[in-house]
Amino acid sequence: MKKIIIFSLLMSVGFASCKKDPGNPSLTVTVSYPTITLTGAQYYSIAVGGNLPSIAATAYDSFYRESDAVVMDLSSLDASTPGLYAVTASATNKYGFVGNKTVYVGVTNEPSTFDISGTYIRLATAGCVAHVTKVATGMFLTDNVGGVDITVPSTGAAVPAVFVVTSDSTIDFGTQLTNAGTLSASSESLTLVAGGGTGTTLAYAISLSGFGTSVRTFVKQ
Repeated sequence: MKKIIIFSLLMSVGFASCKKDPGNPSLTVTVSYPTITLTGAQYYSIAVGGNLPSIAATAYDSFYRESDAVVMDLSSLDASTPGLYAVTASATNKYGFVGNKTVYVGVTNEPSTFDISGTYIRLATAGCVAHVTKVATGMFLTDNVGGVDITVPSTGAAVPAVFVVTSDSTIDFGTQLTNAGTLSASSESLTLVAGGGTGTTLAYAISLSGFGTSVRTFVKQ
């Protein structure tokens, strides 16, 4: 399953240049973005058909020393459909500069005890390790979605990505912005062994610049 979601990185960039104030072209202002701080978690999980989470955050522009209102865009969430969704929290300062941060919401019926976290080895390249960590019910973070060999500089850097388990045989990465660009996936599958133990297999093909289109298979050690 694939969904179009918006994944925006936290723009905690400090002021770096000047720009004309659109409301007053004769005034030059310093570029500065509000920094958003979540007052709760960054990862949420709800059951299919469940209530959408209450997500709270604050925003502060350290250069202009002002707090800004945070707008939480929940429009992409569909609680009736299993999958990974991203909610964008955004804040705009008085000069129109926008800071934002992403909150992940997984819609899944997996029980709270479900866990496939652990160390995974990519089958095609036995030395390539990915560590999968549980971040919410049915939701996991892999620190090396491409399964690259980080000990060999020419293979590139490891790319973290989030996915949600949507059934006992499927996972969903959605579409998300990573440190290597926009990532989406296809042929996403899960093969469970002994409730998520050794031998559990993750497989998917990722669409990400420089990573090719082949299915990547990872087996839990």
